[in-house]
Parts: sequence; C-alpha cells; structure tokens
Amino acid sequence: MAYPKSHNPFADDDDEEDFRPKNRGFDDDPDDGLTDAERRQRYLQQEVMRTAQSAVDSSHRSLSLIYESEKMGVETAEELMRQGEVLKRTDKMLDNMDQDLKTSQKHITSIKSVWGGLVNYFKGKPETKPAPEPKPYEASDRLQNALSGSREHEDKYQASHPNLRKLDTGGFGASASVDDTSSRQNGYPQNRQLRQAHQTLDTNLDEMCDGLKRLKNLGLGLQSEIDDQDASIDALLNKADKMDVKIHNTNQQIKNLK
Repeated sequence: MAYPKSHNPFADDDDEEDFRPKNRGFDDDPDDGLTDAERRQRYLQQEVMRTAQSAVDSSHRSLSLIYESEKMGVETAEELMRQGEVLKRTDKMLDNMDQDLKTSQKHITSIKSVWGGLVNYFKGKPETKPAPEPKPYEASDRLQNALSGSREHEDKYQASHPNLRKLDTGGFGASASVDDTSSRQNGYPQNRQLRQAHQTLDTNLDEMCDGLKRLKNLGLGLQSEIDDQDASIDALLNKADKMDVKIHNTNQQIKNLK
C-alpha cells in the first residue's frame, strides 16, 4: 500500500487497537490478580530494596578502600622508621670517623716532631670509655600515636577486603515483607530487611568516619616524621662536609711527611 508523504504509519495501529501503556519496569502480569496501583506499589518496593542494597554494597566498598589506604599508610610509616634507623646509624658512623681522625692527628703530630712525641708520651693514653649502648630509633610522637591507633584495626582490612568478605544479602528483594511485630524505632522503617540495611549502612558510615580520622592522624604523623628526618638529613650533610674537610687536611699532612 502506498502512503502519502504526510501519512503517519503509527496511526493505523491506533485505529486497529486501543492504546495501552507499556511495561514501566514493574510486573504487569494480568493474571496476578493485582490492580495497577498495587503493581506500582510492588514495583516501588522492589526499587527501594534495590537502592538500599546498592547503598550497603557501596558503603562496604568505601570502607574497604579506607582500610586498604590505612594499611598502605602503616607500611609507609614502618618504612620511614627503618629509614630513620639508617640515618641514626649513619650519624653514629660519622661520629666514629671523627674520633678516628682525632687519633690520627695525634699520631701525625708525634711523627712530625720529637717534642710532639714527648708531649704525647707524657700525656699518656686518653682514658677510653665504653661506648654507650645505642638507643633504638624512636619516631615522632605523633606518628607513634597514629600507628598505635591504626594497628588496632589491622584485622579489619582482611575482613573488609572485597575479595574475602562474604556479604549476607538474604532477604533483600521483592520478597521482603513488613514485620508487623516490630514498631518504627530510632527512625528505622518497619520492613525487617530494609531496617537491617539502614542499620548496616549507619554502622558502615560510623566506621568510615573513624577510619578517615585515623587516616588524617596517620597523614599528619607521616608529615611530622618526614620533617624530622629532613632536619636530620641536613645535619648529616653538614657533618659530612666537615668530615670531608678534615680528611682532606689529614691527607695533606701525611703527604708532607714524605
């Protein structure tokens, strides 16, 4: 059949059958015995449950990311503490080198002149005191406090890891029913599964808040430790420069003895 250019091909369908809205997402089963209003109510209930489940899952993922970030922060702090221990040993090594250079200077003075040797002889050997036991390296107080708080929650990282945790999603969905024996308390809905979702979400949000606080303290502690180590590195560089000058002077004196 040929139609004119202005013809609407959908007009024939309207003429042949009554127009009826298509499925909008809720179950339009004509044999379920429900009215359109009841079907829409059931569809809205399903959407509410899906939204609640999505929010709970999202909170679990966010909490897992917080714990993972905290774990990385703890590992970074531990590495910084090991670096601080290395800086402390380096400082001790430079002090020992300085003491050795002083001893070498005395020997050079003895070799250069008889008078210097006699002076050193009558002075006798200096009393050597046993080296004190080195104290273990201690990080900044702020970092230690932050680490102490984070290490108390190390077990939660494994428990919340998305590849390890098992979520109990039973009861979420279209079959969720209203628990008539429970009343609306503390702002939670009557629906048992929906109430459980709200409570889980509130718990996760509280833990996320605490985790973010620990992350903040950990970040401030790391910054404090980095500042302290920067100052230690500057002091080591100055000490190393002075040591280099002393070594150069000692080498020159040894060359002049030849």
